[in-house]
Amino acid sequence: MKKLVILERSFLAGHIASMFFGLAGLLFVIPNTEFIVSLSPIGQKVFAWSMVGGGAAYMVLGTAAVAIYAYRVFGFKAWFTFMVSAITISLSSELLGTSTGFPFGHYRYLSGLGYKIAGLVPFTIPLSWFYLGFVAYLLARSGLEQLNISKGLRLGGAIAFGSILLTSWDFVLDPAMSQANLPFWIWEQPGGFFGMPYQNFFGWLGTGIVFMTVATLLWEKNPLSLSRSQLIFPLIVYLGNLGFALVMSVGAGFWIPAFLGILVGAIPAIVFFSMVKSQSQISGKWATEDEQEFIVTEVGMKSNPDSLAVK
Repeated sequence: MKKLVILERSFLAGHIASMFFGLAGLLFVIPNTEFIVSLSPIGQKVFAWSMVGGGAAYMVLGTAAVAIYAYRVFGFKAWFTFMVSAITISLSSELLGTSTGFPFGHYRYLSGLGYKIAGLVPFTIPLSWFYLGFVAYLLARSGLEQLNISKGLRLGGAIAFGSILLTSWDFVLDPAMSQANLPFWIWEQPGGFFGMPYQNFFGWLGTGIVFMTVATLLWEKNPLSLSRSQLIFPLIVYLGNLGFALVMSVGAGFWIPAFLGILVGAIPAIVFFSMVKSQSQISGKWATEDEQEFIVTEVGMKSNPDSLAVK
């Protein structure tokens, strides 16, 4: 298990580092062509490679980190069912969108995000739906588990708020990434939200709701018994990616999307995280409500702080 933790953290570190390098390249290096020309031949080759493969590496590293975390904490079934649901449904939506304009609007991907499936959608795009969708859903559901509401409201709320957290990342990132000095996709019919059609919001929200609903139906329905410390990883992934999008938006002069990202994405994610009690760690299988109450009451802080809640 320690080896998985080390591997998970290594991929997370690489994921975050790639975001910093990406920001530096997109915001400072590319606009200053004289800097690129001044590089040595080796430096120019490294820069060229980073521009071609950096975006794909950033998403692959994020996917690897979240996949290991999901497997380590929740076990194979929960990890696999969520990942397959997210990747399959998001890829279907993206292929439909790039072919017909539904549900996101008319757009097409450029180079820079890896091999394109069917010549339309980079293979990294459905991976990003998985890893951002997973941490968004997990934050929302873990927070709502703390409320004294019915199971249906908890699960429905996790799907709704998880999809909103996921969508808020896109409406911050999309205007900047489609209008950057080196864009990764373009809108064939620019819309009213800083070049992005409002339809894209509904496409993202709808796609997130569909795959999170499918994943929820495939998961066990007992409450999650994660501690706050076990939610640090999802929070870092979510805020790290949202922060990347925020810097890109501000760098491009898009202040309103950045503000909305903080309001609808960052603040709710932190609130959900803070709702989870640090002393709620439970070892063993997913706990029922009665088991959860018994363990928290009788065992309390005697629980092993390194134990994993749902393995």
